[in-house]
Amino acid sequence: MKRFLTSLCSVVFAVCVMAQNSYDQNAPFGFCTRSSRTAATSTYDITGGGCYTYPIPNDFTGKVVVLKSNGQDMKGTIQNTIKNGENKIIIFDGTDGDFYVSSNVGITASNKTLLGINNARIRTTWNVTDEIKAALDAAGVPSMSTTSGGGTLPNGQHVGEEAEYNTRKIIMQMTGDNSESYRNSGVLTLSGCQNIIIRNITFIGPGSIDVGGSDLISSLNGAKNIWVDHCAFMDGMDGNFDITQKADFHTVSWCTFSYTDHSYMHQNTNLVGSSDSETIGYLNTTFAFNWWGTGCVQRMPMARVGKIHMLNNYFSSTKASNCINPRKNSEFLIEGNYFDVGVKRYYGENSATAVTWKNSNYIAEGSIPSSKGNTVTVPYNYTVAPYSDVPETVKQYAGATLFTQTPSEIRSLDSFSISQINPNPTIYNLAGQKVNKNYKGIVIMNGKKELIK
Repeated sequence: MKRFLTSLCSVVFAVCVMAQNSYDQNAPFGFCTRSSRTAATSTYDITGGGCYTYPIPNDFTGKVVVLKSNGQDMKGTIQNTIKNGENKIIIFDGTDGDFYVSSNVGITASNKTLLGINNARIRTTWNVTDEIKAALDAAGVPSMSTTSGGGTLPNGQHVGEEAEYNTRKIIMQMTGDNSESYRNSGVLTLSGCQNIIIRNITFIGPGSIDVGGSDLISSLNGAKNIWVDHCAFMDGMDGNFDITQKADFHTVSWCTFSYTDHSYMHQNTNLVGSSDSETIGYLNTTFAFNWWGTGCVQRMPMARVGKIHMLNNYFSSTKASNCINPRKNSEFLIEGNYFDVGVKRYYGENSATAVTWKNSNYIAEGSIPSSKGNTVTVPYNYTVAPYSDVPETVKQYAGATLFTQTPSEIRSLDSFSISQINPNPTIYNLAGQKVNKNYKGIVIMNGKKELIK
């Protein structure tokens, strides 16, 4: 048995030290490192709390706080920890399970780093249930208008869209919650802060539903110089990650966006600029090596006003009705992206200032659209990966794939029965949900399900 355990650890160790991805700089890049949308000399030293890797180096002098789940609503704990000016790096350790929040955690403090380790997942306490979906189906909500109609709800609020009005009324009747507190089911709101780094965390929402609710993450009110890297976004109520209201200089890199069966309508994943009246000059954003996958329908992203750099992203959602969507006063530079088979509606433009489509993009079922206006450029250096490398590279490395477990942690698994060692197993937790290298749960070996206790 001891010999068998040793061989298992040696195989798993090889998985934990996989060859480094040559395209991942493992450092801030793109618009988050700028203070101008045009001047290459206008750099910004984005450091977060002073470190964005794990383990934290021994010579780091800032205050590091490690949070673990208590199985209850942790909104207050998380918010107060981030608010404390002494705390520079907040580590979310998923060892004791998921972090639950009843509503958005507000971040107004600057110079912070949020890191996830051990499969850290922050999720909402409220969820769209099968009963709610059945009631909405019975009322015919999917066929209702999302642009007109509506009425006044029992709580006195007027709603201008038929689908949203009926959805909210039905949920109100089912839950008895006239305050509609569930509409605040998001995770983080970055407001007016600067120099924030968020890495290696999975964010799980209640399921998308047309109630005018919260995003999984919102960045707004002038928040700037934000780097969100190697995170996974799933089932945001309104959007997965929206950037609006004079927010500026963001880089979103190596992230995944998706929806599960919890989602019902409004799978609109990433909005940049909330209205045509957004102030010009802001919302400059880099999207690089991200994956828009299962369930994504629109807004990948939809953007107004900003200069948007779409670099080496992967699109595989066959439900897409509009992937990249330049809107009023925006500028888009689109290069090295890969639109896979089944992604037929990959682009729509309306009142953009300029859009530059490079020939380095690949569209499996279509041709590269025509560019518009002047050639769009960005004020930083970068390298475009060949589009042929994008699918496998992004599928392997995007999402919360950093800071995997060490061999010493894996050796704590002292009771198991595995018929054959597989260097790349599919791992599930005890709820049957797929997880990333957690090594505690149910492992599928040779098509058979076996339990790791």
